[in-house]
Amino acid sequence: MPIYEYVCVECSHQFEQYRKVTDRPPRRCPQCRGKVRKVFRPVGIIFKGSGFYSTDYRTPEKKEDTGESKTELAKGASSKRETSD
Repeated sequence: MPIYEYVCVECSHQFEQYRKVTDRPPRRCPQCRGKVRKVFRPVGIIFKGSGFYSTDYRTPEKKEDTGESKTELAKGASSKRETSD
């Protein structure tokens, strides 16, 4: 069951409740019976396992420069196609 956090609009009392997703939210503060609103907070995330960062977000390794420019490589590829026909 998730924990929901609420705050009273009138007296600023904060409280938490375990509630089912299908349960209706509380309408009144348990201290002063004033109106309440749900508080949204960031959730904590823990990544477990080996190599999450190193396998998923690593930049690809750079290939070594052969010294040929891209135009020279393109010319070589087109000449290979012409001779293979």
